[in-house]
Amino acid sequence: MSIGWFPGHMAAARKKAAETMAYIDVVIEVLDARLPGASSNPMIEQLRMHRQRPCLKVLNKADLADPAATAEWLRWFASQAAASRGAPAVNAVAVSCKKAADAARLPRLAAALAPHRGTAEKPVRMMVMGIPNVGKSTLINALVKRKVTHTGDEPAITKQQSRHKLAEGMELTDTPGLMWPAIRYPGDGLMLAASHAIGRNAYIDEEVAVFLADLLLARYPALLAARYGCATTGIDGVGVVEAIAARRGLRARGGAPDLEKAALTLLQDYRSGALGRITLETPRTRAAMIASAAPDDAGDTIA
Repeated sequence: MSIGWFPGHMAAARKKAAETMAYIDVVIEVLDARLPGASSNPMIEQLRMHRQRPCLKVLNKADLADPAATAEWLRWFASQAAASRGAPAVNAVAVSCKKAADAARLPRLAAALAPHRGTAEKPVRMMVMGIPNVGKSTLINALVKRKVTHTGDEPAITKQQSRHKLAEGMELTDTPGLMWPAIRYPGDGLMLAASHAIGRNAYIDEEVAVFLADLLLARYPALLAARYGCATTGIDGVGVVEAIAARRGLRARGGAPDLEKAALTLLQDYRSGALGRITLETPRTRAAMIASAAPDDAGDTIA
């Protein structure tokens, strides 16, 4: 199942982001800590590399992610930065932008990547970028300390750029969530859909839920068993969705299991953290996915 989602306003948002990139000093790219590779937009990487801008990669929603997997990702980003001598600096940090103390750390970490700026005369100019629904608006509101942008559990709420002054010597530009026109790896599209980064009109809930259930059976079977009281051996993702329908008494007309409601139950429990702390990919599993892709995809990198 291939998923693609590129609403019309995103083409204009990409053009505006490219123009703004010429005037900023540091990119703050917000990722989903549960899928740091899949939630990294290759267009953002292209734009910042074209202008040679350093980047602070923020693994947001770390409170929902598996802490061991998050530690692996931070080590991976550090190793990539160490191996990329001569390239614009990259640093990575894991946070929950809902926590004010976590959000407050980020401007200083970003400013450290542009040590030649940061005075009243030459403020460090930061731009927050990322795909939809990774928490950019939550971060902006926390930093500005008032509600200046709408938040919600739906992708693509922010439609236009906005600029804000933080502390003396710091300026921040917020940007709309950006997807890219074609998601190369089907697994990325499914992970993004499961994590609610893509509009629901672009996928079928049941198919995404079956993908998620298969992944959870392989990596977090104990969490499935604890949440739904179902067996996790000898079944597949379809069986998990069917078991949720049976355990929760979800019935459609005629008494058949309501698999659509069961699929939504699984997806919502994952998205909210009710299932537990889950990470959908690690550097190792992502590298394996890329290696098994078609030959013309072999040159892709993890992030």
